[in-house]
Amino acid sequence: MALSDIDIAQAAKLKPILQMAQDRLNIPLEALEPYGHYKAKIDLNWLGQQTGPNGKLVLVTAISPTPAGEGKTTTTVGLGDALNRIGKRAVIALREPSLGPVFGMKGGAAGGGYAQVVPMEDINLHFTGDFNAIALAHNLLAALLDNHIHHGNALGFDSRRIVWRRVMDMNDRALRSTVVSLGGPGNGFPREDGFDIVVASEVMAIFCLATSRKDLKKRLANIIVGYTRDQTPIRASDLQAQGAMAALLKDAIKPNLVQTLENNPAIIHGGPFANIAHGCNTVTATQAALKLGEYVVTEAGFGADLGAEKFIDIKCRKSGLRPDCAVVVATLRALKHHGGVDAKDLNTPNLSAVEKGLPNLERHVNNIRNHYGLPCVVSINHFTSDTQEELDLLRRHMDRLGVPVVLARHWADGSAGAEELAHMVVKLAESGTAHMRFVYEDSDSLWDKMKAIATKVYGAADISADTAVRAKIAKLQQDGYGHYPVCVAKTQYSFSTDPKLRAAPSGHMVNVREVRLAAGAEFVVMICGDIMTMPGLPKEPASARIDIDDDGKISGLF
Repeated sequence: MALSDIDIAQAAKLKPILQMAQDRLNIPLEALEPYGHYKAKIDLNWLGQQTGPNGKLVLVTAISPTPAGEGKTTTTVGLGDALNRIGKRAVIALREPSLGPVFGMKGGAAGGGYAQVVPMEDINLHFTGDFNAIALAHNLLAALLDNHIHHGNALGFDSRRIVWRRVMDMNDRALRSTVVSLGGPGNGFPREDGFDIVVASEVMAIFCLATSRKDLKKRLANIIVGYTRDQTPIRASDLQAQGAMAALLKDAIKPNLVQTLENNPAIIHGGPFANIAHGCNTVTATQAALKLGEYVVTEAGFGADLGAEKFIDIKCRKSGLRPDCAVVVATLRALKHHGGVDAKDLNTPNLSAVEKGLPNLERHVNNIRNHYGLPCVVSINHFTSDTQEELDLLRRHMDRLGVPVVLARHWADGSAGAEELAHMVVKLAESGTAHMRFVYEDSDSLWDKMKAIATKVYGAADISADTAVRAKIAKLQQDGYGHYPVCVAKTQYSFSTDPKLRAAPSGHMVNVREVRLAAGAEFVVMICGDIMTMPGLPKEPASARIDIDDDGKISGLF
């Protein structure tokens, strides 16, 4: 019987984190704050003193996700291990898992098989408490807002125009729309409110984009929490909230250091959910990894239409980071799903379905090469049901585009299964052919930025919005926010806003349902289709399989 992911992780022989950090990255003891034996935070002051050259930056992305799974995090870990195996000093930079997917449908985000980061139970459950700190900082601001209104409302909040919702790191559809302050005058003034999941918080976005504590506090101060009757914005700084919020994030802002199953370094810090957030780990973590390694392998959430686009148009635009190449992860099973095959039949050879699903991969590759300006390799995660005929068909299609294809077996074989991928990544990264470019310019209007993403990246004919949404976009443009990038919230399962439209639909309309200003993060969120910023749990949540025995050993996490 094959071992589960958690069985493999629990059998791993981990190195003490302080020893691994010194041996592999030359980080002195005084620059590390251990959280137990196998996790540590890296001191920001020490990181700020590192002045050596940056390593090569490799972005791992994927096709549109399917129930079959693609293995993007697994590939990121396997590639990092393989680069170390072939003699490169590589550091992995990953996002932290949210408890919503861990207990919901998707599961954790620590990789899988023999390409995992460990201790996987800790990483998937609370980790070092970063997300809890972000939730507390966010909800402190919400509490201060309602407290201010209760005590006289000197700032003149219009209760109809309060835009700061509450958050929690759990999927809970019952909290999407709520009413607060019920129960009489002592509890405040009743009003409509609601909850988002923590990863959709603007505090999370600020946390991921801030480059220092000073920058963090400045961005927190700029958060707009509501408006007066004449629509004058009221910011967190007006409530004198930024100092206390930053204090709650004092330790969270330090990057977290762990290791892979093969005892290679991994920094895990911030930011999942590219369908409703910007879906990238922190700028601090990526920049730290670039100072510590010759190669940095990082990932962006979901497909290249969401995570990779936001990595380029938001994270790189704000930070100056520039990837040297990209890896597009796919599986033959997922391509069959995009070709119309039901989940129960994905292990059956089906050349026709692979061919019908290939346009999804081709569009993602086209976006990376022609819209983001990066050389790329397609990495196929191997399954035993894959046939040579199906793989040959895929290679022929990619050959016509001039894109290399590598069959990777890191899930089963660890770093040895990704050596070919590592050599190809080195070849691409050192070729000097990356000429990263944005999908739109800063000077484009907010409407035109959204339209550029929809038409260029999603293959849409146009975008639409009702009169109220159009008016809000126009007002944001008029108020001086037009130079901000756009963060699109939409289904991850399709290039369209309909999750049932597989492969590569074209000519569709992308409807913008809602617009939110994130003045501290310095982007504008465009919510499209039916996407929710507070997900719900499935009928059979993953939590039903998770347990702990009398000795404290966790089971069922994967």
